[in-house]
Amino acid sequence: MHITLVDDSIPFDGFTPATRALGGTEKAFASLAGALVRCGHDVHVYNRARFPLMIEGAHWETLDRDFPTQTEALIAFRKPSLLSSVRLAGKRLLWVTASARQLEPARKAIESFRPALVFQGLTQMAPWRNPEELTVRALSPGVRQEFIADAPTQLAEQPTAVVTTHPSHDLAWVLERWTRQIRPAVPNARLAIVSAILDKGKAGGEVAEDLRPLLEQAMAADGVEIVAPGSDSTMAQLYRSARVHLYPGHPDDMVCWTLMESQACGLPAVTRPLGAIHERLKDGETGHIVPDEEAFANVAIRLLTDDDMFWSENRDARLLQRGRTWDMVAGEFTALIAAAVR
Repeated sequence: MHITLVDDSIPFDGFTPATRALGGTEKAFASLAGALVRCGHDVHVYNRARFPLMIEGAHWETLDRDFPTQTEALIAFRKPSLLSSVRLAGKRLLWVTASARQLEPARKAIESFRPALVFQGLTQMAPWRNPEELTVRALSPGVRQEFIADAPTQLAEQPTAVVTTHPSHDLAWVLERWTRQIRPAVPNARLAIVSAILDKGKAGGEVAEDLRPLLEQAMAADGVEIVAPGSDSTMAQLYRSARVHLYPGHPDDMVCWTLMESQACGLPAVTRPLGAIHERLKDGETGHIVPDEEAFANVAIRLLTDDDMFWSENRDARLLQRGRTWDMVAGEFTALIAAAVR
């Protein structure tokens, strides 16, 4: 099947996740192309890649190249406006990355193209009011090989916690729990804050005014280290050296990308019941969904100090996510294309 994928966001390609940090949504787009090739399809990708490339058998083209005049399936990424990229498309799919509520302004355009809508989870899909003629599916993303590889957990000498949340999504709240409750109970513990924004500020770069107090708080806190996000292999190594992922959650977190990856590496998490958390973590088995700050701190302390608890949840977390490969997702996309209304 001839499949065309289109995205017009930022420059990246299928090699990018192996070389530098990349957002979860972009990583999903980069991962699906090669997986569709492995399913036997002829795949052509149009995005802001810097050069035309052949990557994992998929043809990556720059946006200044002419789009094909026809394709058997068009997968438009993020934007409903991209559904018109190919004039003659046998099937059209809109791969939704934001909350379903954000589709409402484009509802008329969506219904005119009659694409299949692909959401990344039930939480994300729930607000969408679907007309009967549109095919709608929730297809959970896959996990890249670096995170599901059969690599051993090698704990750091210092009991390490990791936090990957965006600084504006309650990182200050996590830091309060760390400085007031967690670090005093585990004086040798280390907190690795993975943040491109704060790492830039630590090096003297520009930081938004509202985030400067948070940067200063993080730099002054005992046991806290700000680290830059890295490639998939770098992040997998960090997750396999830590004992707990402090994940505060956020109502707009529809996929929980880094939580999905850290779980696949066997890293237990402590989190709150926000966004798509229940789709990514089994409470009491691969981590803990807690009701308040006291419970958040107490569970984090236990995971930093209780070996039996850590290794049990480490094992279960690895088993939960490692079966969800991008090849499996590509198979589900193939089935959806076949079933979608023309």
